[in-house]
Amino acid sequence: MSRLLIIGYVWPEPASSAAGARMMQLIEFFLKQDYEITFATTARETDNMARLEEIGVKLARIRLNDPEFDVFLESLMPEMVLFDRFMMEEQFGWRVDDICPDALKILDTEDLHFLRNARQRAFKENKDPEYFYLDSELAKREIAAMYRCDLSLIISEVELQLLMSKFQIPGYILFYLPFMFNPISKEKRSELPNFDERKDFISIGNFLHEPNWNAVLNLKKKIWPKIRKVLPGVNLHIYGAYPSKKVLDLNKSLDGFMVHGWVKDSNKVMASSRICLAPILFGAGLKGKLVEAMYNGTPSVTTTIGAEGINNSEKWNGFIINETENFIDSAVRLYRDKEFWNTSQESGFEIFNERFNKEIHFQRFEKKINQVIENLQAQRNLNFTGKMLKHHLHKSTYFMSRFIEEKNRNKN
Repeated sequence: MSRLLIIGYVWPEPASSAAGARMMQLIEFFLKQDYEITFATTARETDNMARLEEIGVKLARIRLNDPEFDVFLESLMPEMVLFDRFMMEEQFGWRVDDICPDALKILDTEDLHFLRNARQRAFKENKDPEYFYLDSELAKREIAAMYRCDLSLIISEVELQLLMSKFQIPGYILFYLPFMFNPISKEKRSELPNFDERKDFISIGNFLHEPNWNAVLNLKKKIWPKIRKVLPGVNLHIYGAYPSKKVLDLNKSLDGFMVHGWVKDSNKVMASSRICLAPILFGAGLKGKLVEAMYNGTPSVTTTIGAEGINNSEKWNGFIINETENFIDSAVRLYRDKEFWNTSQESGFEIFNERFNKEIHFQRFEKKINQVIENLQAQRNLNFTGKMLKHHLHKSTYFMSRFIEEKNRNKN
């Protein structure tokens, strides 16, 4: 069995975030490929973390700037290393290159952090995101990590095109890999609650993620009061992991604005809701809540940013609206119009099955990995920029890490 080391930014929490679900999908893929998987992270354990040992994944706790990681690598000698976000490549990539230089290095970007950051700044300052990301330190760091790896997984076609067109990154080190699910069967569809069996609106998202907090504020201040005025007695249920006090303080049952926090089974509450609202004004990657809404037959109203990367046509399971008043009117119409609701639900099923079919993407990913493995040295020789960035990072990171190690040793 080939050995895979995953260096995680956090422990995966599939019930808390799309990033956690994404990591579990990657783990499932590699288990099916008969890899012996070790998941290592510097993060603390959480109550919501996946029980990886129960599915045959070994766990390891590692520390930053610790020579024991070298010993750990030497004992494991993985044939493949997957970095969960670019920060992990920055911290541990040079050690991987030193100890096991022949290991295939894969970077899972989750989403483009520099794009998310640029859009957030652009939103606050009313400027074009390009104004920020073309000279962004975050962009330089994230793209440098891509060059230093043999393959970077990009979750959205929009982000893939951005990297290749704006930043001229060669396509052979990038690979489009979205969410991967089993298709929705006719049996599954028939088991879902219908229009008349559902009620209320839902919004869901991890509150450690700034775009989700902003969307909830947008709902609270601008959108929900006007929807509630037209639909008295209807409620909006807000779910999400790690709600702070300022989030929970938004709860007001008299206004039908119900803040619940984390929910163990998000599919259950999504399937019982009639409409999903996601007025997302900035962000990047794929919005797991909207894909989950499609899976559960729940039509949605969102923005262009919210829908980005999920559909590749004008088709949507509801409405894509950026202007607030139109967003409100569309939400009310979708809630009331049974015929249009049914049509929207069907569109969601079609998008889900066409875009996120696990079998198709597993086959694509397997083919790509085998191709890279077979041509690894030739690809690395083509990627001179990556070699150059490795050289400079290794020098600077090596001496900084050794300095910190010595400093820690003197403390002890």
